[in-house]
Amino acid sequence: MEQLSQAPGDSAELNMLFADGLPKPDADGGYKGAIAARAAGITYRQLDYWARTGLVEPTVRGAKGSGSQRLYGFRDILVLKLVKRLLDTGISLQQIRTAVEQLHEAGVHDLAQTTLMSDGASVYLCTSNDEVIDLVSRGQGVFGIAVGKVLREVEVTLVDMDEHRAEAESAVDELAVRRRARKIS
Repeated sequence: MEQLSQAPGDSAELNMLFADGLPKPDADGGYKGAIAARAAGITYRQLDYWARTGLVEPTVRGAKGSGSQRLYGFRDILVLKLVKRLLDTGISLQQIRTAVEQLHEAGVHDLAQTTLMSDGASVYLCTSNDEVIDLVSRGQGVFGIAVGKVLREVEVTLVDMDEHRAEAESAVDELAVRRRARKIS
Protein backbone atom coordinates (compact mmCIF):
# COMPACT_ATOMS: atom_id res chain seq x y z
CA MET A 1 0.00 0.00 0.00
CA GLU A 2 1.36 3.40 -0.96
CA GLN A 3 1.62 5.71 1.99
CA LEU A 4 0.51 9.27 2.54
CA SER A 5 3.49 11.42 3.37
CA GLN A 6 6.24 13.50 1.85
CA ALA A 7 7.99 12.53 -1.33
CA PRO A 8 11.49 11.11 -1.02
CA GLY A 9 14.07 13.86 -0.97
CA ASP A 10 11.80 16.52 0.56
CA SER A 11 13.55 18.29 3.38
CA ALA A 12 11.90 17.54 6.70
CA GLU A 13 12.87 20.98 7.97
CA LEU A 14 10.91 22.75 5.23
CA ASN A 15 7.68 21.20 6.50
CA MET A 16 8.01 22.50 10.05
CA LEU A 17 7.06 25.94 11.29
CA PHE A 18 9.65 26.01 14.05
CA ALA A 19 12.70 23.80 14.43
CA ASP A 20 13.87 25.18 17.78
CA GLY A 21 14.19 22.46 20.41
CA LEU A 22 13.31 19.62 18.02
CA PRO A 23 15.55 16.58 17.68
CA LYS A 24 17.93 16.98 14.78
CA PRO A 25 17.16 14.76 11.81
CA ASP A 26 19.68 12.16 10.71
CA ALA A 27 22.22 13.13 8.03
CA ASP A 28 19.76 11.74 5.45
CA GLY A 29 17.10 14.16 6.70
CA GLY A 30 14.97 11.69 8.63
CA TYR A 31 14.15 10.66 12.17
CA LYS A 32 14.93 7.26 13.65
CA GLY A 33 12.02 4.99 14.52
CA ALA A 34 12.21 5.55 18.27
CA ILE A 35 11.95 9.34 17.83
CA ALA A 36 9.14 9.00 15.26
CA ALA A 37 7.18 6.68 17.55
CA ARG A 38 7.59 8.94 20.56
CA ALA A 39 6.62 12.05 18.56
CA ALA A 40 3.49 10.31 17.24
CA GLY A 41 2.55 8.97 20.66
CA ILE A 42 2.70 5.32 19.64
CA THR A 43 4.80 2.36 20.65
CA TYR A 44 7.80 1.23 18.65
CA ARG A 45 5.98 -2.07 18.15
CA GLN A 46 3.05 -0.23 16.50
CA LEU A 47 5.46 1.76 14.33
CA ASP A 48 7.21 -1.41 13.19
CA TYR A 49 3.91 -3.20 12.47
CA TRP A 50 2.48 -0.28 10.50
CA ALA A 51 5.67 -0.08 8.42
CA ARG A 52 5.81 -3.84 7.77
CA THR A 53 2.14 -3.95 6.75
CA GLY A 54 2.42 -0.87 4.53
CA LEU A 55 0.08 1.41 6.46
CA VAL A 56 2.72 4.10 7.08
CA GLU A 57 6.08 3.42 5.53
CA PRO A 58 9.06 5.72 6.02
CA THR A 59 9.84 7.88 3.01
CA VAL A 60 13.39 8.86 3.89
CA ARG A 61 14.76 5.33 4.22
CA GLY A 62 12.98 2.01 4.50
CA ALA A 63 14.32 -1.11 6.18
CA LYS A 64 16.69 -3.08 3.98
CA GLY A 65 17.05 -6.26 5.96
CA SER A 66 18.07 -7.14 9.47
CA GLY A 67 19.85 -4.39 11.36
CA SER A 68 18.99 -1.58 8.96
CA GLN A 69 17.18 1.39 10.38
CA ARG A 70 14.11 3.10 8.97
CA LEU A 71 14.16 6.88 8.77
CA TYR A 72 10.90 8.83 8.93
CA GLY A 73 10.30 12.30 7.53
CA PHE A 74 8.32 15.01 9.29
CA ARG A 75 5.20 14.26 7.23
CA ASP A 76 5.57 10.56 8.01
CA ILE A 77 5.35 11.44 11.69
CA LEU A 78 2.30 13.61 10.94
CA VAL A 79 0.61 10.62 9.29
CA LEU A 80 1.56 8.37 12.22
CA LYS A 81 -0.01 10.88 14.61
CA LEU A 82 -3.18 11.05 12.47
CA VAL A 83 -3.50 7.27 12.48
CA LYS A 84 -3.05 7.32 16.26
CA ARG A 85 -5.76 9.97 16.63
CA LEU A 86 -8.15 7.94 14.48
CA LEU A 87 -7.44 4.87 16.62
CA ASP A 88 -8.17 6.98 19.69
CA THR A 89 -11.62 7.89 18.29
CA GLY A 90 -12.51 4.21 18.10
CA ILE A 91 -11.81 3.58 14.42
CA SER A 92 -10.35 0.13 13.81
CA LEU A 93 -7.01 -0.31 12.09
CA GLN A 94 -8.79 -2.09 9.23
CA GLN A 95 -11.12 0.89 8.75
CA ILE A 96 -8.11 3.22 8.78
CA ARG A 97 -6.47 1.08 6.09
CA THR A 98 -9.67 1.32 4.01
CA ALA A 99 -9.73 5.10 4.53
CA VAL A 100 -6.08 5.38 3.42
CA GLU A 101 -6.85 3.32 0.29
CA GLN A 102 -9.79 5.61 -0.49
CA LEU A 103 -7.62 8.69 -0.05
CA HIS A 104 -5.17 7.26 -2.57
CA GLU A 105 -7.97 6.44 -5.01
CA ALA A 106 -9.27 10.00 -4.62
CA GLY A 107 -5.80 11.28 -5.48
CA VAL A 108 -5.07 12.72 -2.03
CA HIS A 109 -1.38 12.38 -1.24
CA ASP A 110 -0.79 15.38 1.01
CA LEU A 111 -2.59 15.02 4.32
CA ALA A 112 -1.39 18.45 5.44
CA GLN A 113 -3.91 19.94 3.00
CA THR A 114 -6.91 17.86 4.12
CA THR A 115 -9.46 17.80 6.89
CA LEU A 116 -10.31 14.38 8.30
CA MET A 117 -13.24 13.87 10.64
CA SER A 118 -14.48 10.88 12.58
CA ASP A 119 -17.57 10.01 14.55
CA GLY A 120 -15.99 6.88 16.01
CA ALA A 121 -17.66 4.70 13.40
CA SER A 122 -16.20 6.05 10.20
CA VAL A 123 -13.58 8.41 8.75
CA TYR A 124 -14.66 11.34 6.63
CA LEU A 125 -12.70 13.54 4.24
CA CYS A 126 -13.95 17.10 4.14
CA THR A 127 -13.49 18.31 0.57
CA SER A 128 -15.41 21.59 0.78
CA ASN A 129 -17.88 23.46 2.96
CA ASP A 130 -20.69 21.37 1.48
CA GLU A 131 -19.19 17.94 0.78
CA VAL A 132 -17.80 15.23 2.99
CA ILE A 133 -16.72 11.81 1.73
CA ASP A 134 -17.12 8.71 3.90
CA LEU A 135 -13.78 6.99 3.37
CA VAL A 136 -14.70 3.77 5.17
CA SER A 137 -17.83 3.27 3.03
CA ARG A 138 -15.68 3.23 -0.09
CA GLY A 139 -16.01 6.88 -0.99
CA GLN A 140 -19.74 7.28 -0.44
CA GLY A 141 -20.53 10.99 -0.66
CA VAL A 142 -22.08 12.58 2.39
CA PHE A 143 -23.35 16.09 1.95
CA GLY A 144 -23.17 18.49 4.82
CA ILE A 145 -25.42 21.44 5.33
CA ALA A 146 -23.87 24.59 6.74
CA VAL A 147 -26.83 25.79 8.81
CA GLY A 148 -25.56 29.37 9.08
CA LYS A 149 -25.30 29.62 5.30
CA VAL A 150 -28.81 28.24 4.84
CA LEU A 151 -30.12 30.63 7.49
CA ARG A 152 -28.70 33.60 5.55
CA GLU A 153 -30.20 32.26 2.30
CA VAL A 154 -33.64 32.02 3.94
CA GLU A 155 -33.31 35.55 5.29
CA VAL A 156 -32.41 36.91 1.85
CA THR A 157 -35.27 34.99 0.25
CA LEU A 158 -37.77 36.28 2.78
CA VAL A 159 -36.57 39.86 2.30
CA ASP A 160 -36.83 39.43 -1.49
CA MET A 161 -40.28 37.89 -1.14
CA ASP A 162 -41.41 40.75 1.11
CA GLU A 163 -40.19 43.30 -1.45
CA HIS A 164 -41.93 41.43 -4.29
CA ARG A 165 -45.11 41.13 -2.22
CA ALA A 166 -45.07 44.87 -1.54
CA GLU A 167 -44.55 45.53 -5.27
CA ALA A 168 -47.36 43.13 -6.16
CA GLU A 169 -49.72 44.72 -3.62
CA SER A 170 -48.96 48.19 -4.96
CA ALA A 171 -49.55 46.95 -8.52
CA VAL A 172 -52.89 45.45 -7.45
CA ASP A 173 -53.79 48.69 -5.69
CA GLU A 174 -52.93 50.71 -8.83
CA LEU A 175 -55.11 48.41 -10.90
CA ALA A 176 -57.94 48.75 -8.39
CA VAL A 177 -57.64 52.54 -8.54
CA ARG A 178 -57.79 52.49 -12.37
CA ARG A 179 -60.84 50.17 -12.32
CA ARG A 180 -62.63 52.44 -9.89
CA ALA A 181 -61.76 55.45 -12.01
CA ARG A 182 -63.22 53.74 -15.11
CA LYS A 183 -66.39 52.81 -13.28
CA ILE A 184 -66.88 56.35 -12.09
CA SER A 185 -66.40 57.86 -15.51
